[in-house]
Amino acid sequence: MALKWTDSLEVALALLDEYPDVAPETIRFTDLYEWILALDEFEDDPARCNEQILEAILQCWLDEK
Repeated sequence: MALKWTDSLEVALALLDEYPDVAPETIRFTDLYEWILALDEFEDDPARCNEQILEAILQCWLDEK
């Protein structure tokens, strides 16, 4: 399944699997952005990202952690 920027929960779960020992509250948005783009399942236009999208993904990650 290809992940898109709008798949906040699914992206957060993929990040949790990829980085299980990372405390999400310590992540900078620039790092989060790069980590999302590096996910094997992620297939969306990097230019479509914005701060609100990153906040939503980060919040889902915090909720799941």
